[in-house]
Amino acid sequence: MVLRTVSEVSLAGDVPRITHPEWSERFPWLCQGMTVRGARGDFDMGLFGPGPSGEVQLRWDALGGATGFASVVHGHQIHGTRIGVHHGSTAGRLVVPDCDGHLTATPGTLLTVATADCVPVFMVSPEMRAIALLHAGWRGVAAGVLERGVALLASVFRADPTDLHAHLGPAICGDCYEVGPEVHEALDLPGPEGPEPVDLRAVLGRRALALGVSADRVTVSAHCTLCGDGSLFSHRGGDPGRQVAMLGLVGPT
Repeated sequence: MVLRTVSEVSLAGDVPRITHPEWSERFPWLCQGMTVRGARGDFDMGLFGPGPSGEVQLRWDALGGATGFASVVHGHQIHGTRIGVHHGSTAGRLVVPDCDGHLTATPGTLLTVATADCVPVFMVSPEMRAIALLHAGWRGVAAGVLERGVALLASVFRADPTDLHAHLGPAICGDCYEVGPEVHEALDLPGPEGPEPVDLRAVLGRRALALGVSADRVTVSAHCTLCGDGSLFSHRGGDPGRQVAMLGLVGPT
C-alpha cells in the first residue's frame, strides 16, 4: 500500500504554521494546519512542557487570533484512546484532562493536539460537516485511537467512513523511528529480533483503509520531524518543545 504524499505549505502571518494545500482549496469552510518552530526556532506551544508558561500562553492567544477562533480545545494527552466530543462553543481555551483526541460539528471551535514526533490525524466528513483530530503515538495506535475516532464520528455525527478524508500529518518518518520488538508486536507487526524502524503513518493508513476510508482520500505528510528541514520539534531529536496541530469549522466565534 502506497498512500499519496502531500507537502504542507506555509501560511502568512505572525503565527508560523503550515497547511494541507489541497484541503485549503477543497474545503474553504475548514481551518487546518500545524504550527512550526518559526524564524527564531522557538515557537514552542507545549502547555505542559518546561518552557516559560507566560510565553506559551501568549502564543496560544496569538493562535486564536490568527485563526479567528475564540473557542480553542486542547487536552492533557496520555497516549490513550479517550476522545472528547464537543457539541458547543465557549469563548476561551478548554483543556480536557486525559484526552488524546477531539470531535466536533460545531463551527467556531478549534480542535488542537500537541506533537513532537507522534502523528496528528486529521479527519473530515464533508457530507456531515464533522471533524476529528487525534494524537497518535504508538501506544495510542496500538490501543485503537483511530478506530475509536472513526466509530465516534459514525455514532455521534452519522459520518460514514467512506465519506471521510484523512490526513496523517507531520511526524517522525518510517526510516527514523527505530523501536524495539515489543512495539512492533503491539502494532500487530512481525516482531524483529532487535530494534528496527516502524512507520506509524503507514500503520495508521492501513487501519484507515480497513475501516472503510477510501485510499484516494488518505494522504500522508512529506514532513519528518527528525530528518526534515528542522522546522518542527522532535522529541527524539532532543527538543523539549511541541508544535500544535489544529482543525476547526469556520463559523461564528
